[in-house]
Amino acid sequence: MLRIAVQTKGRLYEETMLLLTESGIKLESGKRLLLLPAKNFPLEVLFLRDDDIPQSVADGVADVGIVGENEYAEKKKNALITKRLGFSKCRLSLAIPKEINYTGISWFNGKVIATSYPEILRDFLNKHNVKSDIHVITGSVEVAPGIGLSDAIFDIVSSGSTLITNHLKEVEVLMKSEALLIEHPTLSEEKKAILQELLFRFEAVQMAEDKKYVLMNVPTHNIEQIIEVLPGIKSPTIMPLAKEGWNSLHVVISEKHFWEVIGKLKALGAEGILVVPIEKMIL
Repeated sequence: MLRIAVQTKGRLYEETMLLLTESGIKLESGKRLLLLPAKNFPLEVLFLRDDDIPQSVADGVADVGIVGENEYAEKKKNALITKRLGFSKCRLSLAIPKEINYTGISWFNGKVIATSYPEILRDFLNKHNVKSDIHVITGSVEVAPGIGLSDAIFDIVSSGSTLITNHLKEVEVLMKSEALLIEHPTLSEEKKAILQELLFRFEAVQMAEDKKYVLMNVPTHNIEQIIEVLPGIKSPTIMPLAKEGWNSLHVVISEKHFWEVIGKLKALGAEGILVVPIEKMIL
């Protein structure tokens, strides 16, 4: 049995649970339990605060965990990065009141900076020989300048709307963050085997993201030109149709590339173009 630590709520929780579901992991629904076993896979989910996950994996309380890179970097615990998961992306940035004229990193000398990530901030300031007073706050960091608690903040930024609401502007991006799958340094061979199967499922789900299965009818004399138009395709499936001089061409492409080439395909005589979503992809 492999134990995975997962955040109890928020966007990272939602995206993690969606990934598990799409990977065929069935959990009991409607129960708010600390530890929830899967019904069809040797996995149990341990629900924790995000900032407790690196410690739990390092200590072996959980074998693996899904955590934001920001928390992993802040806690500096002995846990290995197994895979970057590509979701829950954000950045950690310094922000100041929007009316202030920002002159560079040296502006922070002698200033008070409110943050929930003192270790990441301290490393950055030391690297740039900046002397600031770090004021640690566990929540609602963005209100600190407005109530006179600090001159600036260092916090997570996603869309930037929270900064705008609080009359702040982003001036320095210290790091970019995404969800990480981390693991205990000394997993047993049995648990490593389960983890490999879990990774296989994750990769199959993620490989299918933004991919579409495209079917189209194409004139035989333009097949080579159509293949050249399709991005990154080595050998699409081509089957003759009952109508002489026509073939059915099947191919997998990313949705963004499809919209780039649709006009070219139609100009080369492609007809009856059908776009089908892909749930899993295994190479």
